[in-house]
Amino acid sequence: MQEIDTLIQNYLKDLDYTPVLKMLDSINIGKKLRSKLLLNIAGKSDISFKLCAIIELIHLASLLHDDIIDDAKLRRGARSINDKFGAKNALMLGDILYSKAFFELSKMDANFAQIISDAVVKLSLGELMDINLSQEFNIDEDKYLKMIYHKTAVLIEASAKCGAILAGLSEGNFANYGKNLGLAFQIVDDILDIKSNESILGKPIMSDFKEGKTTLPYIYLYKKLDNADKNILVSFFKKELDKNEILWIKEQMIEKQILEEVFNKAKTYGNNALIAIESYNNASLNEIIDNMISREF
Repeated sequence: MQEIDTLIQNYLKDLDYTPVLKMLDSINIGKKLRSKLLLNIAGKSDISFKLCAIIELIHLASLLHDDIIDDAKLRRGARSINDKFGAKNALMLGDILYSKAFFELSKMDANFAQIISDAVVKLSLGELMDINLSQEFNIDEDKYLKMIYHKTAVLIEASAKCGAILAGLSEGNFANYGKNLGLAFQIVDDILDIKSNESILGKPIMSDFKEGKTTLPYIYLYKKLDNADKNILVSFFKKELDKNEILWIKEQMIEKQILEEVFNKAKTYGNNALIAIESYNNASLNEIIDNMISREF
């Protein structure tokens, strides 16, 4: 991934403003799932590396804005940019990353520009959906799935689609792979927020619920509780939970086998992704699904 990191650094060095690079150095860029996906479809080339760098800039910008909205103090085990440098600086850095990405994208084929810019519009719409859903305890699974498709899956879907175009393969098949991979990825995140621990996650467990996110485990749990326990669960929504309250939720999840049910949902999306590209015999893409489903963070 060094080529992509170098491109990102060079794009931002062009701006000739040290505070941007200083803040960038404080960001853990992460696993680069979208880049790995694109490169495993299209192979390595100058164009594919540039597309990856552009997509990573967009992804980073979306995370910066997401942390501001959630008032998150941690991101991947380190202080978030908004916590370290302030929300105003984090907001403007996000805008700069988006703008620079679109500037570099404008130099490329219009087809790529349309696919990626459309994904960014949907991504922003997903963020707005997330904000609106967080106003109250949501029990509508379809609304949640629509939101995570927009907020998480669309950029993964766009990455796969761009890779397919570069490789001369079916846009539809690989877009379908990316969409299902993105949905499975977010659902596994939902599970890890509950079953993992802070040292592995890089953030407090159950932070989703505290931030007003009624993810699939909570939706499924709510539907299996009696009325009295439903009221208890809803009373914990957007609350700083103590140890006993966390234990109550975990015990209910175990008793009702909620996480197993949610994990099966993630596996279904993962299988749908594999079916979409099974005729291409791409072992690397199969491995991406396996690694994503079995990951611990």
